Amino acid sequence: MAEAEATYFRKGLGLKAEVKPVLDSEYGSKLVAAIKESGHALRAGRITFRMAHSLGFCYGVDRAVEYAYETCKKFPDHRIYLVGEIIHNPHVNNRLKEMGVTFLYPDDEGVFDFSSVTPDDVVVIPAFGVKLSDFQALRDIGCVLVDTTCGSVLHVWKRVEGYARDGFTAIVHGKYYHEETRATSSQVMRHPGGTYLVVRDMNDTQMVCDFIRGDIDSATLLDSFTGKCSEGFDPDVHLQRVGVANQTTMLASESLEIAHVIGEAVRDRYGDEELPQRFRSFDTICSATQDRQDAVMELMQEAPDMMIVVGGYNSSNTTHLAHLCSESALTFHIETDRSVDPVEGTISHRRVSDGEICVQAGWLPSGDISIGLTAGASTPDSLIGRTVQRILQTEGMNPKELLAEISAG
Repeated sequence: MAEAEATYFRKGLGLKAEVKPVLDSEYGSKLVAAIKESGHALRAGRITFRMAHSLGFCYGVDRAVEYAYETCKKFPDHRIYLVGEIIHNPHVNNRLKEMGVTFLYPDDEGVFDFSSVTPDDVVVIPAFGVKLSDFQALRDIGCVLVDTTCGSVLHVWKRVEGYARDGFTAIVHGKYYHEETRATSSQVMRHPGGTYLVVRDMNDTQMVCDFIRGDIDSATLLDSFTGKCSEGFDPDVHLQRVGVANQTTMLASESLEIAHVIGEAVRDRYGDEELPQRFRSFDTICSATQDRQDAVMELMQEAPDMMIVVGGYNSSNTTHLAHLCSESALTFHIETDRSVDPVEGTISHRRVSDGEICVQAGWLPSGDISIGLTAGASTPDSLIGRTVQRILQTEGMNPKELLAEISAG
């Protein structure tokens, strides 16, 4: 037991107080704090910034980054590995690389190579978690593990494991290639014969429903779900009893709708009486993801002229925020503050419609303008604050003077 405690850390490493000043310095923002204190709004010249009431780092991300910094502090003389990325934010990940952390990346099939890891090394598990097989492989090596898996993700794992234990196939709403979805799906392997199927969107879901109702055959279904289901998946057997779960960063309304239509398909096939024995669904939507999506919908009621969404282009929750914003306003999804170039007057952004990265000149229209601000759960306040600063610099304003005015007022 003593050895296990020395090689596995799940609740921090006891160095929170020591790393907090560093984290506040690197990821905090006085400007963002000032805007929040001013009712989440800021008037600067002709621009009015309106900030979503819930944005940026969530508890799970904050915890994961803190644990990674604690790890570097506690084990300065050890090699430190990270399985994948700690979160989907290039700024944070690059900072960890600068601190000497070695990143282990999977191949196209999501397989990690741990051959370089030894019992003397330290390995950090990211907020997304890792597949059950990867966790066991690392435990078998005997290295020190620092597990930062988010509590909301663990909640989903519990549901998926429960489905497998009771003989239900887990239908997971998520991106089959995403680290979290791979890790979540693997939880069915805790029980012999556990099975899963991953649906990306309503189109995938409708195909599953068509099969359940008997409108398409198993070969047609399997042809569309190659690589998205457990090995040896047999629709005729494994879609008789199903339970729905989701990747925590998906669009909440879509996850709920997917669960509803699958439940209706099961009802159509087997009737009301058998529904409880053949279909399960639990609310596994992350509260932080929900809060940020709700805050964006609330902000849209103020009808901003445009929205700036700050966050990694590979961040699922950030991408969904951008899609929500684009339904009501001109939206720019930018990865970092440096996406805004005050000198050239351009903005580099990921176009919501097709995912293309493009550079746009003259993106700030003339006259008075309101700009809404939000950010994904893996985006630190520092990037949000510096984004505002660079927009102000585009207008020829001095952010430091403005901050001084806010503080004095």
